[in-house]
Amino acid sequence: MRDETAQELLQSIYDLLLKAFGSQYWWPGETPFEIMVGAILTQNTNWGNVEKAIQNLKDQKTLSVDAIYRMPPEELAVLIKPSGFFNVKANRLKNFVSFLVKEYAGDLKAMAREETFTLRAKMLEVNGVGPETVDSILLYALGKPVFVIDAYTKRVLFRHKVIALKDTYADVQKLFMANLKEDPMIFNEYHALFVKLAKDFCRVKPRCEGCPLLCLL
Repeated sequence: MRDETAQELLQSIYDLLLKAFGSQYWWPGETPFEIMVGAILTQNTNWGNVEKAIQNLKDQKTLSVDAIYRMPPEELAVLIKPSGFFNVKANRLKNFVSFLVKEYAGDLKAMAREETFTLRAKMLEVNGVGPETVDSILLYALGKPVFVIDAYTKRVLFRHKVIALKDTYADVQKLFMANLKEDPMIFNEYHALFVKLAKDFCRVKPRCEGCPLLCLL
């Protein structure tokens, strides 16, 4: 259910962040598949390490569904080593690519034609791929109107008393999905702005002076 107060607050936060930071042009990636790979590799590491791993795949001309599908996990692990937890991530990436091949014959356009709720449910069944990763793939790689929730988003919202610590991923996601226009461009920009805010101001040890949202406290 929509809540006029929530709508106004979320719109205010968005407007303040966009005015302060401008468009973020996120998620980096030359192709939808590269974005998918990045979404899986970025778990528990920083983006700089992911870029190194992706560049290794590009250098070996293996950044494709077919190449990763055919590659032995141990070989893939070596290439993505900069991303950390490389053996675990190699298996997750293999699982995801196997899903693409099994369900859509490796055709990302066919995947994108799937109804969002159905596709999300299927992707959540892939071993090692959680809600944040799935929603990042849906939004950033496929342009689906799904709001991504991450630790940065929850930290900002909790500190501004928008959510409670007990609120789940689904609770926080519902807040945005129910009270914002269903527009993947807005969802994309909004999430990226939260990431920017959390890295620059709303850190683990917050730097509140100059924060664009200070007026909301």
